[in-house]
Amino acid sequence: MAKAPSKTSAPSINIGISEKDRAAIAQGLSRLLADTYTLYLTTHNFHWNVTGPMFNTLHTMFMTQYTELWNAVDPIAERIRSLGHFAPGSYAQFGQLTSLPDAPAQPPKATEMIRILVQGHEAVARTARSLFPLADKASDEPTADLLTQRLTVHEQAAWMLRSLLEE
Repeated sequence: MAKAPSKTSAPSINIGISEKDRAAIAQGLSRLLADTYTLYLTTHNFHWNVTGPMFNTLHTMFMTQYTELWNAVDPIAERIRSLGHFAPGSYAQFGQLTSLPDAPAQPPKATEMIRILVQGHEAVARTARSLFPLADKASDEPTADLLTQRLTVHEQAAWMLRSLLEE
């Protein structure tokens, strides 16, 4: 009689980063993922609901920004998975992890939308920046590279949005 194949567990992760450090980095990346997704939803909401004399400019700018944010969530989630942890993926989890407020129930005026998005991009940048010490301590260059890319995007978006508020 043939022996049934044995069930084997996945091999342990041995990428040169301790489990403790991988867990801490994954937790930080989960906050970054939640912030990114929350900002994506707010930006998309504003794209749909913007009105006023800057409509065309903002409608187009918001679409560019929400598309970039949408494309960012997958690399963040996949980095969490590469570290051996599950990525959050529900509104409830994102609500608990994010540092950003939800979009207002009633769409604000265009200039208030811009202010909210500036604050959102700056908050996501702060979340990303707060992870550098963990990534550096663990010699986690892929996470540091991801954080650098995200910081570049969020700081530039905040600058461009702030420029619209100058007179």
